[in-house]
Amino acid sequence: MIVKKTLLEKREKIINPWKWIPTLYFAEGLPYVIVITVSVIMYKRLGISNADIALYTSWLYLPWVIKPLWSPVVDILRTKRFWITTMQLTIGAGMAGVAFTIPLPDFFQFTLAFFWLLAFSSATHDISADGFYMLALPENKQSFFVGIRSTFYRVAMIAGQGLLVILAGFLETTFSVGPAEFKVSTRPDQFFQQTIQLDSTEIKPLEGRIRIVASPSNLEIGTRPITKDAANFYRDFGHKFNIMNGFNQELISISDTTSNDELVGNIGILKLHLSKKPDDGDEYFVKLNNVEGNTSINIIEGQSLKFTSKNWNKPAFVIIQIDPNLQQKVEATFVVNSEKVPIAWIFTFVIIALLFVVFFAYHKMVLPKPVTDKSVLRYHRTDSLNEFFRAFIRFFEKPKVLIIIGFLLLYRLGESQLVKMASPFMLDGRDIGGLGLSTSEVGFIYGTIGIIALILGGILGGVLISKSGLKKLLWWMLIAINIPNAVYVYMSFVQPTSVLLINACVALEQFGYGFGFTAYMMYMIYISDGEYKTSHYAIATGFMALGMMVPGMFSGFIQEAIGYKYFFIWVLIATIPSFIIAKFIPIDSKFGMKRNDA
Repeated sequence: MIVKKTLLEKREKIINPWKWIPTLYFAEGLPYVIVITVSVIMYKRLGISNADIALYTSWLYLPWVIKPLWSPVVDILRTKRFWITTMQLTIGAGMAGVAFTIPLPDFFQFTLAFFWLLAFSSATHDISADGFYMLALPENKQSFFVGIRSTFYRVAMIAGQGLLVILAGFLETTFSVGPAEFKVSTRPDQFFQQTIQLDSTEIKPLEGRIRIVASPSNLEIGTRPITKDAANFYRDFGHKFNIMNGFNQELISISDTTSNDELVGNIGILKLHLSKKPDDGDEYFVKLNNVEGNTSINIIEGQSLKFTSKNWNKPAFVIIQIDPNLQQKVEATFVVNSEKVPIAWIFTFVIIALLFVVFFAYHKMVLPKPVTDKSVLRYHRTDSLNEFFRAFIRFFEKPKVLIIIGFLLLYRLGESQLVKMASPFMLDGRDIGGLGLSTSEVGFIYGTIGIIALILGGILGGVLISKSGLKKLLWWMLIAINIPNAVYVYMSFVQPTSVLLINACVALEQFGYGFGFTAYMMYMIYISDGEYKTSHYAIATGFMALGMMVPGMFSGFIQEAIGYKYFFIWVLIATIPSFIIAKFIPIDSKFGMKRNDA
């Protein structure tokens, strides 16, 4: 037995941590960012409202919140190494599930179901990977590699919302046209003034990628009812004009076109065209969807249109009718999306699924086999249920446990709200307070200078902690993770058009995050020390996820209520509690410092 143990220990020393720590934590971070952040961008591009995006994707934090409930199972049954490889294969299957359900009519519900599967699998992978890290490395190497670990975790997050989003944006550009958004509001004081106008003014090509242009972008419709005969006239004219110019593929019969003096809801007329001529032979199919606001405002003509190189500069008519019972002012937001946009996201998720098959095969070969990586049940030969409850009890017996929990919940209170609205802020039009960037531009910003700044911040944080200890650097790291959020206040007020300036702002925020989050991770390692390292670290990360989930759920409603400018100011105010609670947390002044005998 002694000889066998010695041989295993030698095998541990042979395997260089650089061979598995970067890939393991990249594989840990990627599904997290896809579930929590990339899903936000995907749903935004597929026409889901900010409020629904924030609410439903915030619920996806729940598996990370409750993962302590099954973290003892990872300790008790099988090895951490087994759980790591098994979950990577499951995550690959979940990614494929998202890809296959995107084209379905009820894609929102089905993709959310697979995102739930991904969230639970990813949370289980986190439990096993974090426990494996603490078993495979001594404390002095843990403090050094925590910077590397956090860096590659964040590299995965930036790669997810950077490189993958760039890929999706590139495919969107290849397969589809950029979306348009327009608002329709009712005016009780406005009479019917709609006319079909065939402008003789030539539409000139615009710079940039091909996109849909809506005119007007804010359509007002009076609430005074009109006759059914009048409504039918405009609907029929728009429909026939769209058929004549090839916007509709086939003639659809329209019933009830005879003269009728019955009063019906008023209508509004909107025109769409492409920003520039597409290549000969290219066809772009677009759909109009009501994504937010009153559902009594409906499209009665022009909901599905086809644009080509022959009709790109001709007006495609969209006829909108309101409910005749509407007498007050209401509003609805419509998005014009290409039907081929989902293809870009399908292809993207297929690539991710294949990547996790590669991760599974690679880690099956290179992960070390620490002698301490054994199931607690096998090691102690005791009752599994007793061990399950014992793991929880030991955590809550820690000194000042309520202060510790408060710190875990409040450390990222500001960021928990910022992270949900950062991408929608960059994607939303400038007329509603955003920066009006494309999907690829957002991915490029987070995937270039942002990733470099994050790497530098994470590595610097780990190196400094290994030299000076966590306690000495905690306040500086707390400042670094919170104060740079002010760049979003600046961008919301100024709305810069310079990509370099936007990159610089994001780089500052990402550097501060990389530097400051290192302290948070080290503190979770500090409070997890002991017999149940895996379970206690999972409990700590569960509280961390809860601190991200609850505020994030309401961030979309807050943003829609007060606008981007005041929302980002609120984010800064929300960082104050983290500074207050940090003063009272227990921490050893020498924790994290590299020992001289190491």
